[in-house]
This record gives sequence, structure tokens and C-alpha cells, in this order.
Amino acid sequence: MDALTATLALMRLEGMGPARYWQLLQHFPSPLDALEQLPANLLQKLPERARQQWQGWRASGDDSELMRWVNDERARCDALGVKLLCVQSDDYPPLLKEISRPPPLVYVRGNIDALGLPQIAVVGARRASSAGLDNARAFSRDLAAGGFAITSGLALGVDAAAHRGALDSDGVTIAVLGTGVDRLYPRRNAALAEEIIARGGALVSEFPLGTGAEAANFPRRNRVISGLSLGVLLVEAAVRSGSLITARLAAEQNREVFAIPGSIHNPLARGCHCMIRQGATLVETSADIAQEFGGLLSSRVAATASSPPTSGHPDSISRPQRRIVAALGGEARSLEQLARSTGLEAGSLMAELTSMELLGLIEIVPGGYQLSVAGMKLLAECI
Repeated sequence: MDALTATLALMRLEGMGPARYWQLLQHFPSPLDALEQLPANLLQKLPERARQQWQGWRASGDDSELMRWVNDERARCDALGVKLLCVQSDDYPPLLKEISRPPPLVYVRGNIDALGLPQIAVVGARRASSAGLDNARAFSRDLAAGGFAITSGLALGVDAAAHRGALDSDGVTIAVLGTGVDRLYPRRNAALAEEIIARGGALVSEFPLGTGAEAANFPRRNRVISGLSLGVLLVEAAVRSGSLITARLAAEQNREVFAIPGSIHNPLARGCHCMIRQGATLVETSADIAQEFGGLLSSRVAATASSPPTSGHPDSISRPQRRIVAALGGEARSLEQLARSTGLEAGSLMAELTSMELLGLIEIVPGGYQLSVAGMKLLAECI
């Protein structure tokens, strides 16, 4: 029996889990030795179902329920084009293998060679602002063009924008799932997942085929996202969020952590500011990230780094709109604050704000109005 088969059998035992798997491997030289010699004290801690599974295997071998499931799982993977890797495999992702107690198994659908590329994880809020989505897409586009694979979690919001940004530049992107690789979640991103595979990327999961979306799975997914990557870029995140957990896991795994700052009035900037206070590197361009790793990739990303396109030019917008851009600066402002700063009547001000929102220069946030990425570039050109 090879290491992959033995690992599948061990992980199928109810109540085993990665923690107990690694406890066993501290005392046995291989997964097969651990399976054959499961200690009595561990068996007593496992559910009755697991004891029955193991005893059935000891009595019937390949004819047991446990081994039938293992063989069926491998056959299902073959039918779906899914590659199974155990941590003892030569093609198991090397960076992931370095973390404490890595997943004993990973399922890969797509291009397995993508896992060997230098990866940057890009994570953030599901309900990100338009500026956050623009940043996620622009940073990912530039980094992917420079040779990094972009790794994220296929969620709505920043994750999807990051995957899209990588695809924009014909780069490689990797989606780590909190479900089985055959159960895409959310379903709205199913087409994106298929495009990732078709264009040389991969879907990755540590969960068996058929595993659905369960809340407990997503912290484990986040750990794999950071574990696969050289560093993690936090785009937008609330103080209590899965994205912030990913960034903290990255720090624990001795990975680089980067964060894009935002307005003090934007609740989704607070997670980024929290990580910056804890030592994350503040970044303004994709080149800031590439320079941390040096070498060829740094120069390639610096050459391709760009800001999102501006929707206007200082000479192409009205004088009242230029006053609004200057009044907003880098902060969110309420309607009353803008009226005082610009001297515009309420009706005229609302008309200009509506026009600027349609142009993509501003966005509505909890604090009122703030400049979008395009608006911030316009501000820099106006100064």
C-alpha cells in the first residue's frame, strides 16, 4: 500500500482530522505504519464508527468498507481529472509543506504545475467598495503580468476581482476552496472557476470530493491560501473577518503581509490599518510588493505596474467637479461637509455628485462620499 492510499484511509476514519494524523506521524515512520499500528489509546478517543471502520479493514483488507471508499474516491478523482497529492508526494506544494501540520492531502483540479509558481495571495472583503475591487484587480493584473501566480479563495468581492485581474493579463491564478473541488461555492463564481482551469490555473482543496460549504471549513481554507503563498496582500477587510484571519495566519507562517491603506472613515479599511500597526507592509503599488522579493520578478512587475484608468482628466471635468475632487482629498466627506468646502448649493452639488458617480470618480460609502481609484488619480493630477 502506498503513502497516498494509507493517508486516504487514515483521513477517512471518523474523528481523525489533520491534528491527530500529525500526532501519529510523530511516532510512526509512514502513514502505512500508522494505519497498521493505530495505538489503542487513540482508538478509544475516536468515535465508535471509526473503530468499526478500522477493525473492518484489519479483518477484510481490500474488501472492507474503508478500502472500498478509498478506491472509489481515487476512481472518482480519475474520472474528474483531479490529482490527489499526499504530503509525502514529490509534487506536493513545497511552501505548503513548510507550515506547521500541513494538510495531509490536497485535491487539485487543473494545472498542477501552477502550484510550483511563486504565489501572492490577494484577499479581502466580499462586500468591498468599488475602489477595493479596482485595487484587487489592478494589483493582481500587474503581479500576474510580472510572473506571480495569484492565489485567492473564489469568494465574491475581492477574491473574484483578484482572479479576474490575473486572467486580464493572461496570468495564472489559483483558487483554494472550502468545499470539494467538485462542489463550487459560491455558484455565482462557477464560470470563473472553469475559466481559471481552462487558462492554466488550478482549483485546490484539502476536502474530499462532495464536501459542501460548511462554516468550519473556511478557516482551514484560509490557512492553505496563506500557506501556498510567498506573501498575502490584504485589500479591504473589517477588523473581524476571514480575510484578516488569513493575514494573521500568514504572519504566523512567516510569510510577508502587505496591506493597502484606506480612509479612516471606511470600516473596511480598519482591518488593513490593524495589520499595518502589527507590522504589515503598507503598499501603494504592485511594485512595492515585488520589491520585497527582489530579483527578476521585481523588475518585471515594476515595468508592468500601473494604476487603474482614469475616467476623467483635469481639463475634461467641470470646475465644480474639480472643487469636489479637491474637497474630498483622501477622505470620505458628508454632503454637508462638501457643501461647506465647495460653496455649492445643495441642488447643484447633488447634480455634480451624481455625474461624478456615473463617471466612476466617486463612490458612496458609510461616511458619505469618497474618491474612487480613478478619482484619486485625478486628484494627483490636479495637485
